[in-house]
Amino acid sequence: MSQFTHFDAQGNARMVDITSKAETQREAEARGEVVMSPATLELIRTGGMAKGDVLGVARVAGIMAAKQTPSLIPMAHPIMITGTNLDFKLASPDRVEIRGRVKTGGKTGVEMEALTAVSVAALTIYDMCKAVDKSMEIRNIRLVKKSGGKSGDFLREGEQLWEEL
Repeated sequence: MSQFTHFDAQGNARMVDITSKAETQREAEARGEVVMSPATLELIRTGGMAKGDVLGVARVAGIMAAKQTPSLIPMAHPIMITGTNLDFKLASPDRVEIRGRVKTGGKTGVEMEALTAVSVAALTIYDMCKAVDKSMEIRNIRLVKKSGGKSGDFLREGEQLWEEL
């Protein structure tokens, strides 16, 4: 089991020791989407949702979630996040696309933080809109790219640039 870094030689779960790793600039980008009825998307677009500014609240929730990742994911290291941002696109006729980006200058990556930010932003959108649309779906949460660290850069094959979406 030694090829799995979160298990010791006896198969016991452990947090990976990153003491000797070099600090590097690291960045991760994750994406996901919430699919909904066109009428729900229009309420978000026009600010007509009864609970308020859906995307504003989802942005803050995603940023807060990124900072709380080690409290939610058992083997995630507490790290100093140097930047976090959430972006949204209202993609007609029926979806909100979400992008989360997280940066650090540290010994371990921020992939989990970016994925957590997108997940919680999507859950927040769902929560704020569920009174009018119980059929919404959270879909396709994934790591799109990462940079820095020993394993190098990753770019998911076939992903469009955010600006092209």
